[in-house]
Amino acid sequence: MTTHHPGVRVNITSRSRSSTRTGPSGTPRRASWRKRSRRPRRPVLLALTLALAAITVVVGVPPAWASGAVWPLRGAVVRGFDPPEVAWGAGHRGVDVAGAVGAAVRAPRDGVISFAGAVAGRPVLVVDHGETRTTLEPVTAAVAVGRRVSAGEVIGHLSAGHACAAEACLHWGLKRGEEYLDPLVSVSDGVRLLPDSAAGEVKKRADQRRAAAAALAAMGALAGAGFEGGAGVLAVPTRGRITSVFGPRFHPIFKEWRTHQGVDLSAPCGTPIHAAGDGTVIHVGFDSSGGWRLIIAHGTIGGVDLQSVYLHAQGYRVRVGERVGRGQLVGTVGSTGWSTGCHLHFSTKANGRHVDPQKWW
Repeated sequence: MTTHHPGVRVNITSRSRSSTRTGPSGTPRRASWRKRSRRPRRPVLLALTLALAAITVVVGVPPAWASGAVWPLRGAVVRGFDPPEVAWGAGHRGVDVAGAVGAAVRAPRDGVISFAGAVAGRPVLVVDHGETRTTLEPVTAAVAVGRRVSAGEVIGHLSAGHACAAEACLHWGLKRGEEYLDPLVSVSDGVRLLPDSAAGEVKKRADQRRAAAAALAAMGALAGAGFEGGAGVLAVPTRGRITSVFGPRFHPIFKEWRTHQGVDLSAPCGTPIHAAGDGTVIHVGFDSSGGWRLIIAHGTIGGVDLQSVYLHAQGYRVRVGERVGRGQLVGTVGSTGWSTGCHLHFSTKANGRHVDPQKWW
């Protein structure tokens, strides 16, 4: 039998000596077989060689490159994405990747070089991807502005100047318009491998959300009745145990010393969260670090423009622009974002700066 493959003809023969065929008279006769070729022709060898070479090339490409998104620098993330609670606030608007001076920096995605120059004395590269754009610093450009680049293409080399624990660090940012995004999400293409325990954790969180929704429906407007939360300018927003105070602490996730900009109140998921004072809701949203985030502006109190901030909730039942009263139910305790368990992170901002919330309680 002869089978065909583009550019290749292969003869398949049987090695069995007992095979028989039926002759013209209908009587069985011994099958007569002969090989059409004793060795492959040169075109066959060439085709097989090219096929093996193609397979080697495909296998050798890193999976992330094949997906159209790559890491710009091979190294460990030494500081993660930590966006500010408000646009003008302090935070870390990208990730820092450890490397060495002179290391090759690659384009994370296809795009066009839209900027290559110095900003505040440090070399910066910007790659425009259309809807989003990547910022890389400090990077000495190896390509010119206007050049179209492909994911994985070397576009510069890491320079010194960004303070970190390594010899040098790349600050890698991602923006959509004026919104800062977590660049690590861009290289995953929405696909992440989870441990076997993930299914149980998802079910637990779903049960918690259903219980919280049922509690909200049952409590309604009476949920805040009788909740005083102390006699200070601001009320304690939930019934919980203080597990972390304002000030320096060893971060439970990033394992480094950082300033804790609020107070953590440990409480079961689903515990009601109350407004710390009269005010107007100015932000309700979700981000990777704070999870479900709420900000209430309380106006000027004692000459201070005061705001209260609530993080990691299961969700909120108020909207931007809504007026709320002290003790009013605004949401439920959760464990969203960078969190190690059910709790409320509560912080206060006086004239735009984080201050110890307990001084206002």
